[in-house]
Amino acid sequence: MALRQSVGDLAGTLLSVICTRLELFSIEASEQKARLVIVLGMAFAALLFITLALLVFSIAVALYFWPTDQRYLALGLLALLYGLVGAGFFWAVRRELIFEPMPFSATLNELKRDMHLVERLREPSGDALDSGRVRGDDS
Repeated sequence: MALRQSVGDLAGTLLSVICTRLELFSIEASEQKARLVIVLGMAFAALLFITLALLVFSIAVALYFWPTDQRYLALGLLALLYGLVGAGFFWAVRRELIFEPMPFSATLNELKRDMHLVERLREPSGDALDSGRVRGDDS
């Protein structure tokens, strides 16, 4: 009966660990989804209003310089300015994507800790863990 109880306890513990890890994964997945929706919404709003502002600004500059000989220079400088700003935003987005922490890193760290613990338990007793800690004694 003791072997059957031990196997049952081990299976229960294993299922509990798996359940905990899946809960952590689902929490992180929902956080990532919420963050993505918020970031995309703000990015869309920002792009919309920046586009409108640039359109009005470009029309104002074009109308101001149209009767002069500098109209092509003014339009060229505007195009250069917009290109530089666009490249700056592209660089910022690229940097944010490269240096952001990996999604689900907490779940991966917990799984690595679990694997390390399992490897330590596989080692011969006496080398990896002292027998007091394995039994739960605090001697």
